[in-house]
Amino acid sequence: MSSPIRNISDTARWMAVYRARESDRADAVFRDPFARALAGERGEQILAALPFAQENEWPFVTRTYLFDRGIARGVKAGADVVLNLAAGLDTRPYRMDLPPSLRWIEVDLPDILDYKEEVLGDANPVCKVERVRLDLSNYDARRGLFSRVGREATNVLVASEGLLIYLMPDEVCALGRDLAAQTGFRQWITDIASPGLIAMLKDRIGEHVQQAGAPFLFAPAEGPAFFEKCGWKAIDVASMLKTARKLERLPLFLRMMAMLPESSGPQGSRPWSAVCVFESQS
Repeated sequence: MSSPIRNISDTARWMAVYRARESDRADAVFRDPFARALAGERGEQILAALPFAQENEWPFVTRTYLFDRGIARGVKAGADVVLNLAAGLDTRPYRMDLPPSLRWIEVDLPDILDYKEEVLGDANPVCKVERVRLDLSNYDARRGLFSRVGREATNVLVASEGLLIYLMPDEVCALGRDLAAQTGFRQWITDIASPGLIAMLKDRIGEHVQQAGAPFLFAPAEGPAFFEKCGWKAIDVASMLKTARKLERLPLFLRMMAMLPESSGPQGSRPWSAVCVFESQS
């Protein structure tokens, strides 16, 4: 069976469909006026070929909401640069209420950033946007970028949405250490999943992402505490399940589960995911 996902950049088109659908709702928790054009016909084709993905829009809508909230709080608290790693088709600097003085630096592969620029055309961002075409697996190149940004800014908020799940644990820790090496990189907002959730995702859609060269890899048994050895400590852990319940986005069969108590620590075989805000310990 061939996968509808050709490469990791295709997942950005898939995610854009979710944002477009949420934006169409009268009670939308965010609005992305660019999402449908960015998703394009390809994004709709990918989603149509993945029944499990069709039925599970809620965690991705919730993730977008939580990143919006975390970024807004970080900027309000004084961050003057947002460093968006694996930015994909994110349009936050065009759709969020951000100060014009903010610098927003997007980092991703050339093809996906070229495509985004083409689709956005002459749309104007609300703040200063810089796009860096770079493969984050290139250690020397990313360290050079981080060093440059670190020299130019003193309060950087790093965002990495939907990135870490495709990395090996040692790669995640190496990235964390590279970020923590810059004293001006104060906070890092990212999403994580439990081993139980990764096992479920591998069973439902793992074959598709594996064929596309983007297998699911990162699911720390320790939960957010994993990042402490990389120089970061969790200061906020927002459960996707519980947040989705508050947003009234959960399917009926999951609503009772969302009422059960849960910790922000190790989750083991429990399907669990969260958006975490980490603070640098360096």
